[in-house]
Amino acid sequence: MSLVESILSGDRLALARLLTRVENDDPGGRRALDELFPHTGRAHLVGVTGAPGTGKSSLVNQLALHYRARPEAGRVAIVAVDPSSPFTGGALLGDRVRMRDLAGDPGIFIRSMASRGSLGGLAGATAAVVQVFDAAGFDLVLIETVGAGQAEVEIARLAHTTLVVEAPGLGDDIQAIKAGILEVADILVVNKADLPGAESAERALKGMLELAHPVARVFRHHGQEMAIAEAPPSEAPLWIPPVQRTVATDGSGVAELLQVVAAHARHLRQSGEWGRRERARLEVELEALLTAALVGQFRAGLTEGQLAAIVERLVARSLSPWEAVRQLLDGRP
Repeated sequence: MSLVESILSGDRLALARLLTRVENDDPGGRRALDELFPHTGRAHLVGVTGAPGTGKSSLVNQLALHYRARPEAGRVAIVAVDPSSPFTGGALLGDRVRMRDLAGDPGIFIRSMASRGSLGGLAGATAAVVQVFDAAGFDLVLIETVGAGQAEVEIARLAHTTLVVEAPGLGDDIQAIKAGILEVADILVVNKADLPGAESAERALKGMLELAHPVARVFRHHGQEMAIAEAPPSEAPLWIPPVQRTVATDGSGVAELLQVVAAHARHLRQSGEWGRRERARLEVELEALLTAALVGQFRAGLTEGQLAAIVERLVARSLSPWEAVRQLLDGRP
């Protein structure tokens, strides 16, 4: 039985092996992704993002526990992206320590990933890893981002439903209405709601929602604005991100949060936005892969000496970066 056949039949060991190959960008992993792609498109991808200290890992732990406790529950995959050391390139991958409650459940698979320097809160191979889980038959894929703050919006192009987690005591009310991370939210979560200031945090978030609630999410990719979803038809109901309180340490509010997540999935399908988000996600993924392939192909045609000569001219200020690019593209290194 081939590796792909083993994964489609539910072999967890084969799944773990392929995830490692995919994360390392192994040629065998890329071939397996090609074979698995026709089996994707069924899982509900839920992103969980927010600033450090808001309790994202604990919340993901509780979401998985509550989801699996349902009588009709399917399988859950968790992709936890941890920051890499800028010096050694290593990562603690500490989310597995926080999610020990999930150990032993055959319906849950946790994969920790190092960001390896990628910006935007995700690792470079996150989309491919999520694709493998989708093809393997997982019904719900929870994607926890690094927790880098307002710049962490790449999750918006990957997930169907994005949870932005806030917590009281991490900043003043103005922090809640800054542009960036809150604009990608489909659901706003005030975690640690048992702490003082929870009401103030919830009030600030609701105030932000009253200012404006856009019908399309837009992000910048390689300097170009691209919409996650087109504006829905006028007869389609408008989804206004709800604010849900939770206490991840004891599970309070998590069951209600799962109900809101399910409601958002129904809204996406009934309004047709599910298909629009899928199309935009695949378009951006194609562009990212094409860019990486073209850059790699171009670099392969340059010798180290040619590149070093260009860099020396940049350092000497005898050549600007823009002119250097023009010369390289014209074949004049």
